[in-house]
Amino acid sequence: MWEDPDVPQQRLLRHGAAVVIPAFNEQQRIGATVLAAAQIDGVDCVVVVDDGSTDRTAELAMQAGAHVVRAPKNRGKAAAMERGAAQVAALEDAAGLSGRPLLFLDADLESTATAAGVLLPPVLRGQSDMTIAILPRQIVAGGGHGFVVRLAQDGIEQATAWRAIQPLSGQRALTRAAFDAALPLASGWGVEVGLTIDLVRKGFRVSEIPTEFHHRVTGTDWRAKRHRARQFWAVWRTLRARGVGPVLPIPR
Repeated sequence: MWEDPDVPQQRLLRHGAAVVIPAFNEQQRIGATVLAAAQIDGVDCVVVVDDGSTDRTAELAMQAGAHVVRAPKNRGKAAAMERGAAQVAALEDAAGLSGRPLLFLDADLESTATAAGVLLPPVLRGQSDMTIAILPRQIVAGGGHGFVVRLAQDGIEQATAWRAIQPLSGQRALTRAAFDAALPLASGWGVEVGLTIDLVRKGFRVSEIPTEFHHRVTGTDWRAKRHRARQFWAVWRTLRARGVGPVLPIPR
């Protein structure tokens, strides 16, 4: 069961936007990320979903001024995103408001979270239903060989005839109508790919915008390779559930 700590409610504005940050064991970075996200023009609410962390993520997020929703165990990013959106709706209902645009950010962006400001204007002005951040080349060396990205790119293009530059980017702003239309979200690491395919197929306008975010880069050790393998199969399952992607044997 999810628990909503009793934290002071921020004043919601009629034309404001809400930031939702799924977080798991991010005590080193969550405070700075929340503080930076709150500085984005148009943002009047920051919700952190502590997805079963065993460290001080929730405590430090609250200290930084976020509304915090906690899960007793890790349920994955999609569940955290859905719960964060539900918390925003509850805060809006208490303030007599509804329909706030949502800006999803990763918990490890720290001070660069302010760069998300460029994602909101097209959504707030009705020019786009979802904007996706194109991240610059990250400063820290590492990362894989792009096979998961190519799988996602090819699958999205096969499903929608639109080729994404950074299909796995978790930094996204979207209207409430678009978010609701994509429910339920694809589980696991396929959430972003599923979100893109489902919205484009339903006629929502999706665009990518260059940003200046910086966050941790997955390395090349065995843990990183295991992470990428799990990510690959999650994206593959999301694609196959939508009738696209390569036909591959299911791993045991």
